[in-house]
Parts: sequence; structure tokens; C-alpha cells
Amino acid sequence: SGYVQLPPPQNVTLLSKDFDMILTWTPGEGSPPDVTYTVRYESQERMDKWIKVPHCKNIHRTSCNLTCVLPNFFVKVRARVKAVSGRSQSPWVESQFKEYHLDVELAPPELNVNVKKNLIHVNASFPLATCVESFSWTYDLTLWEAGSKDKKQYEGIFRKNTVTIDTTALRGNYCLSARSSFQSIDFKHSKFSQPVCVLLNHKG
Repeated sequence: SGYVQLPPPQNVTLLSKDFDMILTWTPGEGSPPDVTYTVRYESQERMDKWIKVPHCKNIHRTSCNLTCVLPNFFVKVRARVKAVSGRSQSPWVESQFKEYHLDVELAPPELNVNVKKNLIHVNASFPLATCVESFSWTYDLTLWEAGSKDKKQYEGIFRKNTVTIDTTALRGNYCLSARSSFQSIDFKHSKFSQPVCVLLNHKG
């Protein structure tokens, strides 16, 4: 019939990264330039039922964000992808199973630091998809004098809360850094964010 099977996508991986669940892959060797990809997923609640992902049908990119498509963050899912070009297509290639709640990898928060006369107000913002806003991410904050090993810790601050630090007794260059944390079966932590440093109570 002259039907040509396309090379299947390679390195198909369900990746939990920075609060998102993303399927990634690379084009099969020798794929035509106009190749597109279609993704479906399956949840362990309903095995053998592959569900369409409307925003990942006939796409040119090699990733698909599944975070807000997942019906249940506490159930393992896997995804599959196939290549399509004209009337040819590749076989489906499946990822491994992942569960958002257990496997999620956290990104460090971004710190917003507001220095007032004798106070610093600090809050953290997270790159969160709206569908996971309800999860109780918290953050741990550290404060130290630049060059010092002695760090003050503020732990388990709910993510929408601002920390106010009295700086009356502090003088010099002080740095702040934070990490995201999240309680699933055990505590998970991100790396610490890039430090934000501020000069306090210097005689200008």
C-alpha cells in the first residue's frame, strides 16, 4: 500500500519538574521535518483507557505539560506519544508511571524583599500551575551576614505569608535565601534560591 511507518519518538520520559508534570521526547532518527506529535495518558484508576490531551494533538514541539490534565494527583499516571506526518504515523511509545504528589520536584521560590526602616518584609512566589494552588507548599527562609557561616532559619512558612524581620540590631550586608518544601510521605525540599543581599542600617 506504500504505507511508510515513521520512526517512533525516542527517550519518552514523564518528568516531574518545578511543580509540573511534563512528558518529553526526542524525534525518532530520520523523522521528516513536518512531523507532529500526539499525546495520550492513562491513569492507574482506569487502566487500558488512554485519554486524549486536546492541547497536545498534532503539535510540533517535543514536550507536553500534563499537570492540569491529571484527574487525580494521588494516582500514578503514564503517557504515550506517537509521531504523525501526512498519512504516515509511528507506533505509540509509552513513558514510565509517575505520581504527581509523590514524585513532584520542587523549584526554589523567588524572593520578594522589601526593606523598610527597621524591618525587612519577605515573601516567596512559586511557579505554580493554578490546578495545584491548593497544595500546602511552604518555604524555609535563611538570613545571614555576608561572609558569615552563622545562619538564622525561619522554617515552614506557608507560601502566601510574609515574614517580617526586625533589623534594628543588624548592621552591614545581609543575605536571604529560601527553598520550597512540601510534605508528602516525607519532607521534600528544593534547592535554595539565589541569595538576595541588602545593606542594613548603614550610615549613608
